[in-house]
Amino acid sequence: MYADPAAHSLSPRMHRAAFIWAGLSGSYEAERVPPAELPAALARLRTPGVLGANLSLPHKETALPLLDRLSDAARTIGAVNTVIHRDGELHGDNTDAPGLLRALEDAGLTAGLGAADRVVVLGAGGAARAATYAAVALGLEVWVVNRTPARARALAASWQGGGQVRAAELDEVPWAQVGLVINSSSAGLDRPDETPLPDFDFGRLPSRAGVYDMVYQPRRTRLLRDAQAAGLPAENGLGMLAHQARLAFAAWTGADVPVSVFLEALNSPDAPDAAQRPGPESA
Repeated sequence: MYADPAAHSLSPRMHRAAFIWAGLSGSYEAERVPPAELPAALARLRTPGVLGANLSLPHKETALPLLDRLSDAARTIGAVNTVIHRDGELHGDNTDAPGLLRALEDAGLTAGLGAADRVVVLGAGGAARAATYAAVALGLEVWVVNRTPARARALAASWQGGGQVRAAELDEVPWAQVGLVINSSSAGLDRPDETPLPDFDFGRLPSRAGVYDMVYQPRRTRLLRDAQAAGLPAENGLGMLAHQARLAFAAWTGADVPVSVFLEALNSPDAPDAAQRPGPESA
């Protein structure tokens, strides 16, 4: 995985567990790659025997012109989180959006959504674009809110993925019509008392609305605590992390590893390589 910073990543323990479960020989490492070094780092992926890499902040968008091919999802989203090496070419894909959709379903946050509901996406980077893609796939109108409003407006203006996507400031959002809030920003990452919605009254949301925070460290951010205190269902980003990793691993290896293997690795920090391949009855 290429990121800057990279030391916090939980991805290595997930993919190492997946290699063990699948009975495959391989390794997955997190490498700090400053932005100026990304072209050289991507070039190394063309080495025979290298399957590919994940990309995280700040590389998901800047990598696009450096790749040979893009999936339809990556092109529409405008961000890549998974690079696959195929016969000397680098193919870019985005498993964040389908990973988010599956995590939302697992958490029960899509079950009560209706056609008239709005989705609020907090943030305007590559993760926000994936969240927007996922919300549009649900057939819902998306409102993008960012602390720098110009970035939210730029995302909305450039969106080519269909559906209705608009930028707004917090006081412009029709909160009584919002069925889902997704935090795609880094607010709260390793800072449990930081939130993208300071001084926000969660009572403005319908009682059926859900909150999903892509942040997974800490596991209970202030955003989640505030939402839960208001009686709203709220979930952290571990499910999305596991689902996007499962899809990336399948793209690299062809192995269909259950998402439970990735989740167990995330929830066993002292024994990340302890996941064992289940028998056929539990696979």
